[in-house]
Amino acid sequence: MKLQTPSLLYLVCITSLLFILSESTQPPFSCDASDPATKSYPFCETTLPITQRVRDLVSRLTLGEKISQLVNSAPAIPRLGIPDYQWWSEALHGLATSFPQVILTAASFDAVGIEGRAIYNVGQAMGLTFWAPNINIFRDPRWGRGQETPGEDPLVTGKYAVSYVRGIQGDSFEGGKLGENLQASACCKHFTAYDLDNWKGVTRYVFNANVSLQDLADTYQPPFQSCIEEGKASGVMCAYNRVNGVPNCADYNLLSKTARGQWGFNGYITADCDAVATIYEQQGYVKVPEDAAADVLKAGMDVDCGSYLLKYTKSAVEKRKLSLSEIDRALYNLFSIRMRRGLFNGNPVKQPFGNIGLDQICSQEHQNLALEAARNGIVLLKNAKKLLPLSKTETISLAVIGPNADSEQTLLGNYAGPPCKTITPLKGLQSYVKDTRFHQGCSAVNCSSAFTDQAMNVATGADRVVLVMGLDQTQEREKFDRVDLVLPPKQQNLISAIARAAKNPIILVLLSGGPVDISFAKNDPHIGSILWAGYPGEAGGRALAEIIFGDHNPGGRLPVTWYPQSYTNIPMTDMRMRPEPSSGYPGRTYRFYQGPKVFEFGYGLSYSNYIYEFLPVKRNKVHLHNQVSSHVVGNSNPPGYIPVSKIGTEVCDKIKHQVTVRVESNGEMAGKHSLLLFVRPANMSNMRPVKQLVAFQSVNLKAGERAEIELELRPCEHLSLANEDGTMVIEEGSYFLSIGDKEIEIQAVK
Repeated sequence: MKLQTPSLLYLVCITSLLFILSESTQPPFSCDASDPATKSYPFCETTLPITQRVRDLVSRLTLGEKISQLVNSAPAIPRLGIPDYQWWSEALHGLATSFPQVILTAASFDAVGIEGRAIYNVGQAMGLTFWAPNINIFRDPRWGRGQETPGEDPLVTGKYAVSYVRGIQGDSFEGGKLGENLQASACCKHFTAYDLDNWKGVTRYVFNANVSLQDLADTYQPPFQSCIEEGKASGVMCAYNRVNGVPNCADYNLLSKTARGQWGFNGYITADCDAVATIYEQQGYVKVPEDAAADVLKAGMDVDCGSYLLKYTKSAVEKRKLSLSEIDRALYNLFSIRMRRGLFNGNPVKQPFGNIGLDQICSQEHQNLALEAARNGIVLLKNAKKLLPLSKTETISLAVIGPNADSEQTLLGNYAGPPCKTITPLKGLQSYVKDTRFHQGCSAVNCSSAFTDQAMNVATGADRVVLVMGLDQTQEREKFDRVDLVLPPKQQNLISAIARAAKNPIILVLLSGGPVDISFAKNDPHIGSILWAGYPGEAGGRALAEIIFGDHNPGGRLPVTWYPQSYTNIPMTDMRMRPEPSSGYPGRTYRFYQGPKVFEFGYGLSYSNYIYEFLPVKRNKVHLHNQVSSHVVGNSNPPGYIPVSKIGTEVCDKIKHQVTVRVESNGEMAGKHSLLLFVRPANMSNMRPVKQLVAFQSVNLKAGERAEIELELRPCEHLSLANEDGTMVIEEGSYFLSIGDKEIEIQAVK
């Protein structure tokens, strides 16, 4: 994944065409101006506040009609002129334009909201509520759905969430443009601490995630808080799993107290599909189905992806387990979203966003964004003796080998619909070298049938060899977590055999969502270069070829730590982020992990070298003694720890300041480079991260060019950590800001 500048983050997301298509030629809508029977209803009066209109609408519904609207496939209510509505639509990485899978890139989601509205406007979709982005932290490298996320860092994930939501919903990047109108609706999922699908028989449906308040506060919850507070997301999905014994979708403290109360969420909350049924049928959390229906509605959930609320809500009311007011509350949220999208304002084609048409679907602009996102996300992991880029004139023959070399499907990852057009790595490389020879090498990525001798014959006859290997959705996906971090054994053997047989050091390209222990390739002198391309989308093959032959300078950085195979000794069910040296537990993610790494978070090579220099800082001490009285260090905090809440928003804003970094490109090629600013404490403790990303920004530099980049340091956010009860505190003392191999010291003092 490329850590993009915010302006580029605002441009990308990834999607699949899972929404139900209809045969109509115009979108369904309510309050038709030509229908005198409905246009007189107050809920059709656009001059009234949405809250008033929704209350009028809900007051006209019978109990049966109300209950019918609590599921994702909401039926029509003909007597009021209300059409059916499908809440479930997917938009992970492109509706028609297939952008790279999220793990590779976090730049170009504005296109998805536009395409979604276009498909709706021409009557081909029954809903505009997209259930994306997935902003769970990629906590464990075995997670099959980690590919859907922006990685393991809460800051990157939060910024991605904000940009995705604003792009989908039609807001400006800075926010504040949208008002009540929605181009489409984004939904932050899966709330919360969800990052296990099916590992050694433990499934997401029964898993109880034991999570400390400390880890919730500084790892699992921040992306959702950003998505709601800054992104203004209009949807949230509660997850299947339990957290500390309570099902997420039945947790009042999570849905109502935290999301709505503390973070100001204004939207609808959906269950993941059949999550309500799971509470009774698989978790055994309640004694009867009616309790499951009552518990989720009382907790603050609004719509069931499934049929449980349709079946059991009425009997829950009759048995006095649920009040009508809880049903009405859910309906207020649901119909408010439909009204914000203009679906009760007459024909949507005549409303805001109504002029977005078929010309926006698979537009050249969107296809160019997909290519740019793939180019910028691909990570160069090894480049011994500057093997890459290959010479276009001196590379006369090329062997392209591997089960992923000509697989269109592998490029797309999961939750991917039909792309506009696809360029595989083989096709991309063929455009550079006329004499390109191809062999699949294996029948599939598991290499159950390996054709080693034939592949070696192809390899030995060519000047250069590119192996396109890795994983696919048979190895990692929803409902399927990995148990190993290495490549399938026969695939690894094939790679090594071809590397030994080739005339020259080979180039290894890996397609995968999660990290892989490729220590064998990293240390093999016959493997000169390694590229990781995630699942790069429809233009991934072209992007790879451009990098291999030097028409693009790679600048991607790994969004996750690549662990050794020994990491699989840790149970995936252990949710602890922080290490516990006494038991040998090493912790998780770059922020806390204390153990060997294959590649570290943020690692990535380029064809250029970059030199950094911190310019003198105007403020190397953050003074808190005038801001905080002596009594604020409560009994729950050790001496020297100051609660951020006691400092206050006004003071936190005052002590923000800029850090200026000079970066110079030392090479022969222009390129885009990501600056990653980390902070680390001078004194380590098990409470505190080893280091933490606090800012990032991309810069385009020509060969030999330098630039001065300002990065904002926000001490109340960047120097704080969660204590054991989840309170954010700042520890007095020294810290080091680092970028590359350069550091400067700052101090937080009373």
